[in-house]
Amino acid sequence: MKANEVSWFRPLWRRLSVAVFLTIWLAWELFWTKDQFWAFLVGAALLYALYNFFYAFPKEDPTNGDQPQPPRPPEGNDGPGA
Repeated sequence: MKANEVSWFRPLWRRLSVAVFLTIWLAWELFWTKDQFWAFLVGAALLYALYNFFYAFPKEDPTNGDQPQPPRPPEGNDGPGA
């Protein structure tokens, strides 16, 4: 996925919305219209979305160098009372 796609799909509710929509559409094609061609296409899109949104989706925000890094503790300091 491209960086702008990742940032748009970052909220979990958007990824879930797409997956639920495709699941309902697949059920419609399988049980109501019984159209195997569209059921295959929607099923393939659902599998692609599930893989990209929930398995291969980056777990953390991509850093481009503009975001500040968290502060690091000073070196040589082992903590209080050391």
